Parts: sequence; structure tokens; C-alpha cells
Amino acid sequence: MTLYADFGCFIGGGWQAGGADLAVFSPVSEKPLGTLAAATADDTRAAVDAAADALPKLRDMGGFDRADALHKAADAMLARTDDAMQMISTETGKPLAQAGREWALACDQFRWYAEEARRIYGRIVEARVPGGRFEVTQEPVGIVGAFTAWNFPAALPARKLAPALAAGCPVVLRPSSQTPGVAMIMTDCLRDVGLPEGAVNLVAGTTAATYDVIMADTRVRKVSLTGSTRVGQQMIRDAAETVKKVSMELGGNAPFILYDDADLQAALDAVVPTKFANCGQVCVTPDRFFIHESLHDAFVEGFVTRARAITLGDGLAPATTMGPLINARRLSEIDGIVQDAVAQGARLETGGQRAAGFNEGHFYEPTVLTHVTDDMTVFADENFGPVAAITRFADEDEALSRANASDMGLAAYAFTRSPDRARRTQAALKAGMVGINSFALAASEVPFGGTNFSGMGREGGVEGIADYLDTKLTQMVF
Repeated sequence: MTLYADFGCFIGGGWQAGGADLAVFSPVSEKPLGTLAAATADDTRAAVDAAADALPKLRDMGGFDRADALHKAADAMLARTDDAMQMISTETGKPLAQAGREWALACDQFRWYAEEARRIYGRIVEARVPGGRFEVTQEPVGIVGAFTAWNFPAALPARKLAPALAAGCPVVLRPSSQTPGVAMIMTDCLRDVGLPEGAVNLVAGTTAATYDVIMADTRVRKVSLTGSTRVGQQMIRDAAETVKKVSMELGGNAPFILYDDADLQAALDAVVPTKFANCGQVCVTPDRFFIHESLHDAFVEGFVTRARAITLGDGLAPATTMGPLINARRLSEIDGIVQDAVAQGARLETGGQRAAGFNEGHFYEPTVLTHVTDDMTVFADENFGPVAAITRFADEDEALSRANASDMGLAAYAFTRSPDRARRTQAALKAGMVGINSFALAASEVPFGGTNFSGMGREGGVEGIADYLDTKLTQMVF
């Protein structure tokens, strides 16, 4: 198993060898990193059984004891930072610096929700009958099925595990089988922190062996997904069969508006590294660039210069600033999107092909397109790759109207020096998150999530624990 020799399925408090084998491949070398001892359907059922046994114990621990356990988990995670960074970079190809920031965010989720576990409050409401009162209390929703994507293999599991455990909900985690290793490290950090056996379970494997079993089990009362809109739509349909509570962070197609009064250089310095982080495989990355006509040419020139300065390579190499796409399918899809745009009249300013000098790996050049139209696939759909599609606009109303012409509503960005324009823009944009002169939206203390086809529910902040709690009303009369 090489890279995964110490892991497998985590069920009922211990590691077990799964009954199936899945190879995990490097996006850098295209060679196997190791063989994952994947879960069978019986393994997944055993994980749900373990979670069911843990539910009353975890619920009865109380918020302060759960808080202590989550703080211990964060301590254990910090002690394994180097291992986690290496695993993230090895599995995804992203640069080590980005891997380090991701692991730090994951650790911080456990710190934040350790404190939220102490603050699960109810309230008392005066009743209309003499001697009576209403009590409103919050209780754990039950067993949680958590499904995470490959692009942030540490941050995404942490965003689900930490609030669920803080609320008193056992979890069956199903990480992406393309990047399972760091979720296994995180799960191992939760092994000896004082949580009941079965509070945390991990099964990685095929859809039939994991997803189908979890979705069909009536004991699983909530599912949380980070993934594509298509998968989210299917999960909503499947959850309806057993009336599971659902929350999901799905796709994005974020607009970026550069107004005529913006600080051009500050915008360029911020947006280029943001766009090409994780090779553009970020749901909140800016995809659709609306640039005021007075700044358009200067913006394109500065953007292209910075894009050409990006160093492609293995994320483990210190000089690398952008790694590969996750797999060959993504490489083919991105190239197809770019070639389709060029065929329809877009101008290729830089990039637009598989990176030269790499005989292996899924490397694609940082790509900039101009003269794009709103109906081109590269603009109308999330490209999820290292492609910036740039168009120009004439006035504020036009920019906002075109920015909102999408079914997606995850993130949106604008740069301006005007507080009044910033407020108008923030109010007008249809998105769950808006950045004004900033791209820093992901923090443990604030809610992360979208609207419309970008999902429902929130992860992070005081809002993040709500999806793992049921509200109970009791009237008492004496």
C-alpha cells in the first residue's frame, strides 16, 4: 500500500483493512502513489453501526467535554503538520505553501468549533397559560454522512467533522478516493482525544460501496456534500427517499468586476495568484472577468505578464507556484473549453495548451482569453482550471447585470475605491459571499456557502453548527 500502509477504513475507533483495492495516482507523475484499502458495502454498514452505537455517548458528553476533545484534536493535527503538508502536495500537486495554508485552516476549524460546542444555547419563552413556559432547546441531528471533494482534501473534511462533532453528531466520512490520505491523517488525529469509539468513521471507495449505503440508511439523518452541482442535485433526490437533512457547497462561476476607479496594480497583485491557486481548481476562484473599458488593456497586459511568470512543476519543489490539474480528464476538458472559445472568436493572450517541457503529469499553461462573449462555455460555465476569461464593460449597471446572469451564486468580487459603489455592488450581487478589494473569504469564524445552484447551508462561523442541530420545543405547565 506504500503511502497508505498505515490506514484503510476507520471504523469503531480503529483502522481496518478494507475488502477492496483502489490505486491512487499522482497528478505530477501519473504513476501510482499506492493502493487504497477501500471500503466494501459491508464496511460502510459497519461504520454506520459504529456511529449509531456512539450517538448516545457523544450526545451525553456535553459541550464542554466535546470542546476539550476537539482542542486535543487540533493539537494532534498541528503536531503532524509536516506529514499533512507532504500528503496534500503529493496527492493534489499543489505547492507546499498552499498545502500548509490549507492544513492550518483545517486545524483552525477544530479550534473554532471546540469553542462553539460550549455555546449551543436554547431559550425560554413566556407561555400564555398561567404557570407555563416554553423551552427551546438544540439537540444533535444524528448520524452525519460527510462527502468531500479532492481539491481541498484537508479543509473540506475539517469543515464537516468539526461542527458535527461539536454538535454531538457521529460522522461517517467519505473522502475523495483521488486524495484520501490527508483525511486519513486527520481521522488518525481524532483517534485518542476522548471521543467515543465510533464518533468518527472513514470509508473511502466506490459509489456503490459507500455513497449508496449511506444514503439508503435511515439512521443517517444528515448528509453534507462539497462537490459539483450535478452530484448535489442527485444527492438531494436521493436524500428525499429517507428525508435526510442536506447541506452542500457546490459549484461556482465567480464574477470579478474591476471598476474604473479601482487600484489597478493592487487588483492585479491580488487576483492573479488567486486565479491560479491550486491550478484554478477552486470553487470560489474568479472565472468571469469584467473589466471597465478604460482599464481593460492595461489590466490584460499586467495579467498576462504575471501569468507568464508563474512557475509550473511538482508542488513539492520549492520553486513551484502552480501544480498540475488533478487528472487526465480535467486536462482534456480544460483544453477543449479553451479551444472551443478560440474557435468562436476569443483571443488567446497566453497559454492555451498542455505545458511544454513536461513528459508526464497533467500540466496546463496559465491561460488568458480576451474578446470572450457571455455565451461561450468558458464564460457561461465554471471552467475549474487555470483559465481567465476577460471581457470589458462600459458602466456599473451593465457589469452587475452581466455578473448576475448565472445560475450559480457562490462568490463574487469587485474592486473599487468608492465606498458607495462598494455598498451598491455588495447589495446587488447574487452570491453567498462577496469580496470587495479582497479575496479572503475562507475563515473559520465566518459562514462559507452559496445560493441558487451553488448550494445550501453554511460551513464556518456560528452559522456552521446550525445544520447539525435539531430544534425542540417543550411547553411545561405546573
